[in-house]
Amino acid sequence: MPKGYWIAHGRVDDAERYELYRAANAAPLAEFGGRFLVRGGARQLREGDAKPRSVVIEFPSYEAAVACYESPAYQDAIALRHGISESDLVIAEGWDG
Repeated sequence: MPKGYWIAHGRVDDAERYELYRAANAAPLAEFGGRFLVRGGARQLREGDAKPRSVVIEFPSYEAAVACYESPAYQDAIALRHGISESDLVIAEGWDG
């Protein structure tokens, strides 16, 4: 079964308040097996446009990635970041080759 991934590019406008979102998203990410592969850090934009921060989270399955996003706990976390950050997020199915 292919893994699932959240691939996000974002911008944080209020780092202090953003910490509330990070704290709130920890429980649903753990519940659905989410694991950070990329969380900020150095990067080089080589083509196209993207916001200044990149995040990649791996889940045990595509279904788990979707279920985490749709969970009430994660939806509550999202509400905490509205107005303090902006993100583009894709949920993608991994490729098993």
